[in-house]
Amino acid sequence: MNGSTIEKRTAPRHRVLKRGTLAFVGGGGVDCMVRNISSNGARLDIVNPVGLPPSFKLVIEADQFIRRCHPVWSNDNRIGVAFD
Repeated sequence: MNGSTIEKRTAPRHRVLKRGTLAFVGGGGVDCMVRNISSNGARLDIVNPVGLPPSFKLVIEADQFIRRCHPVWSNDNRIGVAFD
């Protein structure tokens, strides 16, 4: 990053490395790795972001964490989600 980069996030991010699942409303889901998280959203690594539904739940079983969210950006196998 260069010195002129503007931080757009409204909540601080916390770097993590936690196994998660994107659970779909109609059933099914995909595994993911949570790389950072804030009160507003998270950055996730997934095998293939193509074909994700417009909303889903992020489940982190180890933390008993479940939040409804939607994708806001994707880049290769990484996606950013905002919590609803």
